[in-house]
Amino acid sequence: MKKGIAMLLIISLVCGYVGSTQVEATPKVNLKTYKNCTEINKVYPGGISRASNVKNVGGATKHKPFVNLKLYDLNKKSDRDKDFIACER
Repeated sequence: MKKGIAMLLIISLVCGYVGSTQVEATPKVNLKTYKNCTEINKVYPGGISRASNVKNVGGATKHKPFVNLKLYDLNKKSDRDKDFIACER
């Protein structure tokens, strides 16, 4: 009984330690409203996408869009074709 409790304690401590050391690296995004697509494409060559699963209505593009919901919402005025990708190229 004591060995079982000791093993359970050790396992929970190891799992807790491993879980606490894993840190997700998220890139820092400058949330800002841009004047036009020229400014957006200087920073994000593929434009800004609302979600990773949206499809480009305009056809093939050269660059993959940067995905960020908040950044897209700030610049949705630049999404002329309303496909949830602003300033795709």
